Amino acid sequence: MVSRSYSNLLDLNSGDSPTFGRVGKRLPRVMTTAGILTELDDENCNSVSSDVPSSVSESRMIIVSSQLPIRAHRRAGNDGWSFSWDDDSVLPLLQLKEGLGEDVGEVVYVGCLREEIDPSEQEDVAQTLLESFKCVPAFIPPDMFTKFYHGFCKQQLWPLFHYMLPLSPDLGGRFDRSLWFAYVSVNKIFADRVMEVINPEDDFVWVHDYHLMVLPTFLRKRFNRVKLGFFLHSPFPSSEIYRTLPVRDEILKALLNSDLIGFHTFDYARHFLSCCGRMLGLSYESKRGYVGIEYYGRTVNIKILPVGIHMGQVQSVLNLPETGRKVIELKKEFEGKTVLLGVDDMDIFKGISLKLLAMEQLLSLHPDWKGKVVLIQITNPARGRGRHVQEVQSETYSMVKRINETYGRPGYQPVILIDDPLQSFEKFAYYIIAECYLLTAVRDGMNLIPYEYIVCRQGNETLNQTLQIPSGPKKSMLVVSEFVGCSPSLSGAIRVNPWNIESVSEAMDSSLVMAEAEKELRHEKHYRYISTHDVGYWAHSFMLDLERSCKDHVRRRCWGIGFGLGFRVIALDNKFRKLSVDTIVSVYKRTRNRAILLDCDGTIMSQTSINKRPTPEAINTLNTLCGDPKNVVFLVSGRGRETLTEWFSPCQDMGIASEHGYFFRQKYDAEWEKCVPSADFDWKHIAEPVMQLYTETTDGSTIEYKESSLVWHYQDADPDFGSCQAKELLDHLESVLSNEPVSVKSGQNLVEVKPQGVSKGIVAKRLLDTMQKKGVLPDFVLCIGDDRSDDDMFEAILSAKGGELLSPVANVFACTVGQKPSKAKYYLEDTTEIVKMLDALASESS
Repeated sequence: MVSRSYSNLLDLNSGDSPTFGRVGKRLPRVMTTAGILTELDDENCNSVSSDVPSSVSESRMIIVSSQLPIRAHRRAGNDGWSFSWDDDSVLPLLQLKEGLGEDVGEVVYVGCLREEIDPSEQEDVAQTLLESFKCVPAFIPPDMFTKFYHGFCKQQLWPLFHYMLPLSPDLGGRFDRSLWFAYVSVNKIFADRVMEVINPEDDFVWVHDYHLMVLPTFLRKRFNRVKLGFFLHSPFPSSEIYRTLPVRDEILKALLNSDLIGFHTFDYARHFLSCCGRMLGLSYESKRGYVGIEYYGRTVNIKILPVGIHMGQVQSVLNLPETGRKVIELKKEFEGKTVLLGVDDMDIFKGISLKLLAMEQLLSLHPDWKGKVVLIQITNPARGRGRHVQEVQSETYSMVKRINETYGRPGYQPVILIDDPLQSFEKFAYYIIAECYLLTAVRDGMNLIPYEYIVCRQGNETLNQTLQIPSGPKKSMLVVSEFVGCSPSLSGAIRVNPWNIESVSEAMDSSLVMAEAEKELRHEKHYRYISTHDVGYWAHSFMLDLERSCKDHVRRRCWGIGFGLGFRVIALDNKFRKLSVDTIVSVYKRTRNRAILLDCDGTIMSQTSINKRPTPEAINTLNTLCGDPKNVVFLVSGRGRETLTEWFSPCQDMGIASEHGYFFRQKYDAEWEKCVPSADFDWKHIAEPVMQLYTETTDGSTIEYKESSLVWHYQDADPDFGSCQAKELLDHLESVLSNEPVSVKSGQNLVEVKPQGVSKGIVAKRLLDTMQKKGVLPDFVLCIGDDRSDDDMFEAILSAKGGELLSPVANVFACTVGQKPSKAKYYLEDTTEIVKMLDALASESS
């Protein structure tokens, strides 16, 4: 039964899903038990250790898609089922193994069957498929499958990903949360099937397409170190479109639980990265050609490579005697005519009507082509269903009838519509006789039919002998919509905007009158690319990148936090762990010389609070710590000294460092000092006009003026534009300030110019130096901060351990706020836990 709250679906018991049954001997079920993550004190940890022994010596690839590449047939007399491979499956799943390399021992497929299997037969069917085909079927109850596939996938995700907004119930359908529940439930069932056969330390999992976008969360929750790749075979819409989806964040976070995410084109990847930036606040960067997103200590890599076709499969169809006979038959039927060809699914995004309108205009503007040019339009059955399909069919039939009545004559039909199912050899025969292939889809993920057309036009020796064609240069022409995924890789095609009927019509005319030598050159260029970038090349390239993305899994400390689809895995240094309050209090009590360094914003005061002033409770705690003669307490902040003086005036015995350490003083009544020699600030007259220029041209950006530095903030600007402007500003400032004694650095939504040598690390080192000069070697050092600037403090005190500035038996605690990558060795969850810990220390001092 579907839960009323999708956040609880992660905790559905396996008993809520149809049982899988026995698992064959070749693929043993991996027995896993709840493990214990040592040195981990995390009350939110609800994952299971992936440190289980492997039962196989070599890695396998588990390929997960919505449908298995299997055909099922009911035997005569209702006597069970027979199965066979489906070479014509939508995704080229069967051909992936050839490109995965020798390191992959076996390929296991997980998915649904097209046929409904009675529950009483499911166990036997599952065993048969596992033993004979290495396929693991996911049995979905019919009503749930309808809501999952025809509901959420086809009514909501598929239209939205193809840029159709649900502006009315008739356009894609409004968001229905019950369909979303079904989608999550089906993904949970798929995860259960994968868990039954996976060896998590060795096997790779490759999930395919938008039907299973939340599956990575289920797998990552169960096995923190699972080697997981995801490839999206549909378009990914721009952020303006995607952000209308009510469950947008849940899907993005689920995808980011993968190690590698693949897209066909840069546009799709760019849209995904933009969504991650605008909705989750994540940034990406390119390192040595690889694009990655840092996500809680993990690097989620982005792969951009279009899938190819299986050359061997196409060649085998071309070698069939039936193919040659069909080509001869068609050549006789269309003798003396030039054939234009279109092959499309019967759906609203394939642009069939636009193609027909362009054909109609071609015959109208170029009457010489009447009787000479024929457009053959082959339509495949629609994968979805509903009123849209009926409307497309009705429009297509009426337009074909109108064109034929207007421009046809006895013995000549300008448009031939074929809507009967065709076998592969029949389609290939049409490819072979067509002088030009037309693809006018208004939006399509990839579309490999132009690839097949090029290979069919190239032919082979067997086909040449059958057709008695001399070997030599081949020719072909493509008119391709610029909104289709294959368009960027077909650089020799005539690219068109399918909405521009006149442009498409002229492209069709150009393809007919183009010189033969030009057609041969374009064909050769296409064939060279397609033959070298086949599905094996695509799979091998993806596998290499997946291995590279997962190579550090063993060396990283991983655990899960969060609930529901907000679950994510933290990957950090093996020695990074939560700071135990009891432990630090115990050490605090038995030490005599203590140094305590505290950041301000985000550490003892919450960043999310509108009022940034310290609370009276925080002031009392600091005063208590400062009143202990064993303690030296220093507040190290990026704020200006006037603000800090006002806020912490009650703390008379506390040292303060402002502007990241440029100014500091030992006590309230002491004079402010500088941690670096007096600086010349003439550089501000150079930097300020530059920052002002970028502020005026970047809406939402501001300049913060400090005594020692200038900071350009863009957290309130458009994320993409702000980031772009920040990079330009950084380069601009580095150029104009190259001869000045300053450093230009970028941070979280800011660019800062400050004197060289200024850092919080200098403050930490100076404090330890001062204590040493007084003959005091600290045996307890506590340093707490929350951002990158505090890493300088952490590094300074950790490097001092074992040196002359600390006691040989010194206990050093470098603690950051939140579980995130840091040079600190400890963490506490938030400012509330920080304050509680400081209160506990203050209680011991009092």
